[in-house]
Amino acid sequence: MQIADKYNPQETEQKWYDFWLENRFFHSAPDNRPPYTIVIPPPNVTGILHMGHMLNNTIQDVLVRRARMQGFNACWVPGTDHASIATEAKVVAKLKAEGINKKDITREEFLKHAWEWKEKYGGTILEQLKKLGCSCDWDRTRFTMEENLSKSVIKVFVDLYNKGLIYRGYKVVNWDPEAQTNISDEEVIFKEQNGKLFYLKYKIEGTEEFLTVATTRPETIFGDVAVCVNPNDERYQHLKGKNVIVPIVNRVVPIIEDDYVDIEFGTGALKITPAHDINDYEIGQRHNLPIIDSMDNDAVLNEHGMHYQGMGRFTVRKEIAKELEKNDLLLKAEDYVNKVGTSERTGAVIEPKISVQWFLKMSEMAKPALDVVMDDTIKFHPEKFKNTYRHWMENVHDWNISRQLWWGQQIPAFYYGTGENDFVVAENIEEALVLAKEKTNDQQLTTDNLKQDEDALDTWFSSWLWPMSVFEGILDPDNEEINYYYPTSDLVTGPDIIFFWVARMIMAGLEYRKDVPFKNVYFTGIVRDKQRRKMSKQLGNSPDPIDLIEKYGADGVRVGSLLSSAAGNDLLFDEDLMLQGRNFATKIWNAYKLIQGWKRDESIKAQNHDFQTIEWFGEQLNKTIGEIEDQFSKFRISDGLHLVYKLIWDDFCAWYLEAIKPNFGEAISEEVYQKTIAYFEELMKLLHPFMPFLSEELWQNISERSVSEALVIAQQKKSEPFNEDKIKEFDFAKEVISGVRNYRQSKGISPRETVELFTNVSELANAEVIQKLGNISEINFNQKTDKPSFTFLVGANEFSIPLSENLDLGEEKEKTEEEIKYLKGFLISVDKKLSNEKFVANAKPEVVETERKKQKDAQDKIALLEEKLKSL
Repeated sequence: MQIADKYNPQETEQKWYDFWLENRFFHSAPDNRPPYTIVIPPPNVTGILHMGHMLNNTIQDVLVRRARMQGFNACWVPGTDHASIATEAKVVAKLKAEGINKKDITREEFLKHAWEWKEKYGGTILEQLKKLGCSCDWDRTRFTMEENLSKSVIKVFVDLYNKGLIYRGYKVVNWDPEAQTNISDEEVIFKEQNGKLFYLKYKIEGTEEFLTVATTRPETIFGDVAVCVNPNDERYQHLKGKNVIVPIVNRVVPIIEDDYVDIEFGTGALKITPAHDINDYEIGQRHNLPIIDSMDNDAVLNEHGMHYQGMGRFTVRKEIAKELEKNDLLLKAEDYVNKVGTSERTGAVIEPKISVQWFLKMSEMAKPALDVVMDDTIKFHPEKFKNTYRHWMENVHDWNISRQLWWGQQIPAFYYGTGENDFVVAENIEEALVLAKEKTNDQQLTTDNLKQDEDALDTWFSSWLWPMSVFEGILDPDNEEINYYYPTSDLVTGPDIIFFWVARMIMAGLEYRKDVPFKNVYFTGIVRDKQRRKMSKQLGNSPDPIDLIEKYGADGVRVGSLLSSAAGNDLLFDEDLMLQGRNFATKIWNAYKLIQGWKRDESIKAQNHDFQTIEWFGEQLNKTIGEIEDQFSKFRISDGLHLVYKLIWDDFCAWYLEAIKPNFGEAISEEVYQKTIAYFEELMKLLHPFMPFLSEELWQNISERSVSEALVIAQQKKSEPFNEDKIKEFDFAKEVISGVRNYRQSKGISPRETVELFTNVSELANAEVIQKLGNISEINFNQKTDKPSFTFLVGANEFSIPLSENLDLGEEKEKTEEEIKYLKGFLISVDKKLSNEKFVANAKPEVVETERKKQKDAQDKIALLEEKLKSL
């Protein structure tokens, strides 16, 4: 078929993606083939494609497409995460723009707006993934808030509560005053901030003496209930049993003793505010101290804040410092740099806050989930992340699973009274009523007497079930699909969610399937700019992947992303990589165009150089396929691409095509053409997972094919035994050819001018290839020329080309003498190193061997050049 002069991704990509979708090549259903399953890390429903998504999903697509072409029943399940905090914030902002305050509407009304927003904007990122070429089974698209997935979440909550693993507790949490919810420890980002360290005077009751307490947060003194010192601190022995007066508040509070206080830090005296600090809370529990919560949910002081009531915490910090100083209650204030917890979601400064929340006990579930990673039942790639995982799992805290939000699965706890334990947990209100009647022995109760908990579950409490819930494995644990597709094969994710998601999916899988959720976890790196900064919208250093696709083509962007993204290592984004990807596409296109442009003639016989080249490339192809398989088994996807890149660009285009192409104006043997096309087809199969659009376009252009012969479902060639000697022989021939080309380049000899070659060897494998690619008129075996010549070595073998009569022999002599002088200087430095007994004794054997090889090479070259000098 006629092929266009230039590859046009814009014309090609949509055409073939539509073709793949129409013929349902991405769809999977259980059958007798072995499954290969990947569940997508569900992007936030609020999200749009960014560079991290692009890299992560390209890798997944490479794995899925390759598995499909290796005979597996490939199933890639797409979907989105409801992203409680992010989505609620978007909906609240939308309502605000319409003049509606969330506090003025009911939960049902809010959720109606949220679902409308999701339907309008929620599918953006999945549509963008199609532009990248992702071969997901779109028929299986799931959403973490859809009915069955929500039912799965509720069922698991009830089950874990009944097992005693979920409990309701009064603890200090990380409160995000902007999102109006608590967040987990893992969602708190600590950032260095410049502030002040205030030294406050706490007067000893009944005396003029005072105790100095240092704090960065004087606005929390309204919640102070004690001052704590270390029992071994001799400075404060005389204060045992005494009380102090909280500055401004004038509350009398005890001086208590606890080993938690560091004698060396600050003044050694710590103000205890259990409602606003997790460590203070734990000290308060040990010493039975009261709890005074002095802030509301907006981080504004409440009635306990006295005359500061209604003022924001940071305003109070400034104002109270002035009042303390005015009343001689501030000893000093120093500049201080400390790490301040901020919300990963909103960027707001976290306010530690006492609150009643729901928690999941983690220690019991963590141990088996740790074991399966440490014994490699689940393999991490790269392995270094096992240590990160182990550290977290050995120090795991109970998971705070409740959020003060409406967008999410509502906690299935139903209250029938005001007492601390006046609630039941059930999957629905009807079941809750039955339990409430049993618990209260009150048969008059109705559903009107029950009030469901207002909180929603943490989004991760949905996604930890993802590998099971997408196959209905929670609601219908013995169905055909969960039994076929679970455990999934590989997970591709970022190391930043190893605790949020990876660890928890392993726990859930072991709890509910008694099996791991996947066999391998491939951790991608973080995409950074040239200054090594993480790409983000805030910094404005992240290009739009869709813009890149329009500029370089999806295949170019995929290749550009993968070329420098080894597992677990950060990718330093450089747009030149995208250009390299596009140039690779152009190279392949032009190679095919070259082949198609040759005239074919059945009467022409293949020549020796054709047979030699065809035989070599067949061996090289088998060797490279084996190497690619090895790299994929180690999840070295980038290295696998490099092998394909080299095979096509260097071996096929630079050597194979050059060796077999007909001379200008001549035809090619039909036999050689067919063999070349067969090789090209195998190359397209290897290329397809990386560059699906270009490869399908060329595959379909080669010949008329039925739908069942599409490249997307073609079977890749598997590795076969290869003849290493044949490859080495051809590599030797390449070096000889390179030597001849070096002569032409260094002497300014035209490639069209034939040369004569002399060598001390008696025969050469691939001699005809050498003659053709070197444009050599004759190879003289076991002979030396008596004319001035250009001489080079390939291994220990000598090759000479008589110098062109047009060359200036005086200039040639001068260059040769300079080269001998340089080599002798180099040889002196190597000899000096090898004569150093200490170096020879202490260096690694391979290092010493390398130096000896340098020594011999230099000696051989000097001998050759001195011989050449005699003839000049």
